[in-house]
Parts: sequence; C-alpha cells; structure tokens
Amino acid sequence: MNVILRAFAAFLCGSIMLYPAQARHGTYKGWHSLSLSNGTIEIQIVPDLGGRIIQCSLGGYDYLWVNPVLAGKAPPPSRLGPNGEWLNYGGDKLWPAPQGRNGSDQWPGPPDAVLDGGPYEGSILQEPGGQASVKLVSQKDTYTGIQFTRTITVPDGSSRVLLHATMTNVDTKPRRWSIWSVTELDASSRTGDGVNPDYRGYIPVNPQSHFPRGYTTLYGDESNPEFALDPHHHLLQTHYERKVAKVGLDSREGWVANVDGTRGYVFVHAFHFQPGREYPEGSSVEYWMYGLGKISSGKATEKSTTDTETPYAIETELLAPLETLQPGQSASFDYEWRVARIGGSVPILDCTAAGCTAEAFAARRASHGALILSGRFGVFDSGSARLRILDGGGKQLSETAPARISPDQPLVMQKDFPRVSAPANARTLELVAYDGQGKAIGTLARCPITNR
Repeated sequence: MNVILRAFAAFLCGSIMLYPAQARHGTYKGWHSLSLSNGTIEIQIVPDLGGRIIQCSLGGYDYLWVNPVLAGKAPPPSRLGPNGEWLNYGGDKLWPAPQGRNGSDQWPGPPDAVLDGGPYEGSILQEPGGQASVKLVSQKDTYTGIQFTRTITVPDGSSRVLLHATMTNVDTKPRRWSIWSVTELDASSRTGDGVNPDYRGYIPVNPQSHFPRGYTTLYGDESNPEFALDPHHHLLQTHYERKVAKVGLDSREGWVANVDGTRGYVFVHAFHFQPGREYPEGSSVEYWMYGLGKISSGKATEKSTTDTETPYAIETELLAPLETLQPGQSASFDYEWRVARIGGSVPILDCTAAGCTAEAFAARRASHGALILSGRFGVFDSGSARLRILDGGGKQLSETAPARISPDQPLVMQKDFPRVSAPANARTLELVAYDGQGKAIGTLARCPITNR
C-alpha cells in the first residue's frame, strides 16, 4: 500500500498516520549501505564491514559509536590493519562465543578477517505486512566452522528493530558455539570535549544468580565505582567514567537499558532468557566499558591519541545459549532493539514490549474522585495510550480517552493524563499502549489506587 492509500486508510479508521517502512541502497559516511527507515527510526547497515549495523538513529539522535578514524574508509584486502591489528569500525556485529586463545573451542578474535572483518552478502527482502528487512550472510569461516546469517527488520510506525541471527555448521564435524551480539554505543559528550558525564546503564540482576554479587567482574578492578547494585529494584547500575571494565550477568528479565541523561534518550536491548541452558562464561549479558586502567594481571591500557583504541563508548553484549551443531545444522537467536526519548536523566526501572518505565507509575485519590497521577515512560510505537480503571476483582469499570504517544516524546502522566477520575470501587489503574491502527500492543504499567 503506497503512502497516499495508507493516509486515506488512516483517515477512514481514525488512526495515526504512519510512514511505511522502507529499505534502500545508499551511502553512509562514504560507505555503501543498506538503510531501513519508517519515518521514526533509521538503521544504516554496511555489509562490507563484517555485516555491521553501523548506526541507529531516532529523530536525528545517533546511538551507535562509529570510529571517526576509519569512517568511510574501505577495508584493505587483508581485512586487518597494517600490523594485523583489529580494525574496529564501531557499530554492531555478530561474533562467536566463547572468546579466548586456549584452544580450538574458543574464538581468538578480534582481530578476525572473516566473521568480524570480512564482507557479508547483503540483500533487501520484500516483506509483506508493514515492515522492511535486510538480510546479511557471512562468508564460511574455516576456523570456527560456522557461517552467520542475520535478518534486520523495521516495522511501520515503531522504534523497535527485530533481529534474527542464525549460525550454521559448515564444517564436516560437530561444532559448539554461541551467537554473540556486540553493540558499541556512543558515550561521548557529543560536544567533542570527552566523556559524557551522564551516561548510565541498567541491567536486571537475577535474584537466584549463581554469581555471589549477582554479577561477575571479567576485566578490570573488582571495586570499580562505575558499577553499583540497586537492591530495591534488583538492578545493576552503571555510570560511564572511562575506566576499563567488563562484567557478566546471568540476567533473566530479558532487557538491558542504556540512557544518555544529557540528551534524554534510551536504548534497550531485549532478549529471551532460557533457564537451564548453558551460557558462555555463565552470562546472558556482558557489559564492557572502554577506558583506561588495568585490564587484568597488572596489564594496563594506554591512552590513545585517537578514538581507535580507547573510544568514549560502551558495549552491551547479548549471548545466546551454547549450541552443539552437527554438520549442516543451524541454531538461531532472536532479540530486539527498542529506542525512545525519555526527556531527561532518569533511570529505567522496567521494560516491556510497549515501552520502558523511567518513573514509577502511581495514583492516589484527591477530592471528588479525582486521581493524582505520576509516572514517566518511553514508548516504542507511534499510536495512543489509554488508562483502564479496574475494580478489586480486575473487572474494567471504565477507560479514558486516548493520549497520543510517539517514540520521540516521553509519556508523562501529569501532562498527558491531567484529569482522570475514578469511582469509589476502583482499585487499580492499567496503562495500555496501542499502535497507529488502534491495536493493543501491551501493558506499560499497573498500579494500585491509594488514598490521600
């Protein structure tokens, strides 16, 4: 359906105008790229750079770190630096895990001239049903015996990116690996004067974690001040200070959020945790801080004169369970990116498919049945939100008029729902998000109605 027909359909249905998701050939910083866009977000993919998603943007805000030293430069024939070193272009890529140099069952990269640095075959898929996709296929890697395939999909009217990654055993013997997604996010000040003073991460901690603290230090100082546990919300909070560090978590809630508090934007990684499965290093999530200091065993990083070695960046890393693949067998990993503007320096307390909670949802009675509401949310779809008012048994008593929502604006209860009343038997409020066609996406939050 073209743009005019969609607009006419939206007018007839009383729904919100959406720009159709599109995939195109183009250029990004001088590289040939495949782009996905829908009027809300834009994704830039450079197949020639190890199949990297090189940028993700919302309303002109760029989330991913791109190496300014290598921007626009074509990879050399070797796919490595002059001395065999890693060419870190930035962005997001797939790696095999576990990583290491202690045997053939560990991936020794980066550097890696095939899966990380080699050219991928990129193609645009014609997707029905209001979405656009790009498919990436790596070369066959003789060291690991695997080949990666990844499909990146952007739906209409949404700031969600759907990622479907597959590894296939192209060897003649069994192979055991995990799919490892590594995303480099820009933690610079954006003004060219160093580190962003308010770049923070939020990772749910498993209450039954096999790590004594709920997380484990993989690199860096055990007492690194960049990490702090919030026991009230069961979160590991991070604050980027350019001190080198890496931690791992057996997080099971299925989301990780990074917030640029100076600009008020959030980037959420969403995934499905599989209980009882074996994960590399026992972690479903790993979090890396680029920075200065001791990595391990007294080894120290040195400050670089460029952003190549020590950029102002962090990595959010998702790991799939380890899979033993017979020749010709494949395994897949599905996960999502969800981005939104939340309008300030606020924590992320929870995340659903509909949005993320930045300030807890609360409602208390005032006079004459009026409700005083609080709460702040980032949403992942253009559409509307409604409040459902429920009695003590969960039966819906009424529903408010819709409030318009969009990923490029926070949903703030005091502003978007200024006048809400509830009968005396109302006990619970439920905040529900709807897409541009009026279809329910899911519940953003629920809260009890309390008295003054």
